[in-house]
Amino acid sequence: MDDALTMTKALADGNRIRVVMALSEREELCACQITELLGVTGATASRHLSILTNANLISTRKSGRWVHYRLLRDQKASAALLDWLISSVGPTEANKTDRARLEKIVACNPEDLCREQRNSKCC
Repeated sequence: MDDALTMTKALADGNRIRVVMALSEREELCACQITELLGVTGATASRHLSILTNANLISTRKSGRWVHYRLLRDQKASAALLDWLISSVGPTEANKTDRARLEKIVACNPEDLCREQRNSKCC
């Protein structure tokens, strides 16, 4: 029961649901891409990603200075919860808007994106 409670608490925030939905569209995203999608500071995005990681909903992979995130679908409970969430949120207008925004974000070079974020500009 603790795992289910932790997972549902992690999904009790709109930005974290947006992260999960974005990761359902892509195999993985780097932290700067997620930060850009959410339109929040790096620290705020990091906090959301930490909560999702601690709930075993996403995993991380470090590659040099880049941290990449992906959905964890290998656990039965999280897979069922993620499938339900994706089918429920997928057709919403907000998700369609995020999907279009994500396409523009992933078209940017991640190094340029990070550089622009440090200068408070968008891609």
